[in-house]
Order: sequence, then C-alpha cells, then structure tokens
Amino acid sequence: MFKLSEIKELIKLVDQTSVHELEIENEGERLLIRKPGKTEVVNMHTAPVVPTYTPAAPQQAPQAAPTAAEAAPAPQPAAKSDNLHQIVSPMVGTFYQASSPDAAPYVNVGDRVNEKTVVCILEAMKLMNELEAEVRGEIVEILVDNGQLVEFGQPLFLVKPE
Repeated sequence: MFKLSEIKELIKLVDQTSVHELEIENEGERLLIRKPGKTEVVNMHTAPVVPTYTPAAPQQAPQAAPTAAEAAPAPQPAAKSDNLHQIVSPMVGTFYQASSPDAAPYVNVGDRVNEKTVVCILEAMKLMNELEAEVRGEIVEILVDNGQLVEFGQPLFLVKPE
C-alpha cells in the first residue's frame, strides 16, 4: 500500500515540474496523479477493484425554511486580492489549529510565518500530518474552523506574502 507521506511527496514533485500525469503500479496497486492546473489524486485502487475518485459537490440534507437570521448571507473571506497566497489542504481530513485541545493554536491572524512554520494539523486515516506554510508572510485570515472536515485543495489560510 502506498504510504501517505510517499503520496504527498509525489504530489509535490509533480506540482513542481512540467509533468502533467504520473502513474505508478506496484504489486497490484495503482496510483495516478494528474495535474490539470493543480495537482490532484484522480484514481487510486487495488486490482481488481476499480473505484474512481471524482470530487463531488457537498450534499445537503433537506432542511426547513431558514429563519431571517439564517437567510442572511454567510460572511465572506477577507477581500480576495491577487497578492494574497492561499495555503490549501493537500488531503481530505480534519483541520486542527493546535497539537491538542488545551494547546495554543499554531498560528493566529496577524502572525508572521516562514516556509517551515507549522500552521495546523490535518488528521487523515488516524494519522496527524503537520502542514507547513511554504510561504513567508503574515496570516491574514483563517478560513476554516477547528475540527472542521476539509477537502483536497480547499483553502485553509490567506497569507500576505513578504
């Protein structure tokens, strides 16, 4: 089975090169990484099962009509500007701002970060994965809540690069 750390490293390598597609088969397992603008894991399965990963729109359960307060538009992230960098989730998982419930958050709005600053933890398949900023700058906005499920490629932080 492919290790999560190996998959993450392969995604980074594909993203940093002109390669648009990488397919690896190993002992009946297949991993396909395709880059149509952004790198995404498209298809991973073990022979003979052939599931295909296609990001689907989130489904909402039927709900009663919203009250006036609920009908108000949701707050929008800080004004999106071409000069802000998005730190995005490299995987599907649960977002945690700190290493434990009683610990201080890794970063807060206004904090300065560099390429190696850990900004959060993403829990995926019972593994805790530290996410580094990979950019030097100031945290402008945290776009998700602690404990929230996040999708691959979902923006987590806005950073004003230096």
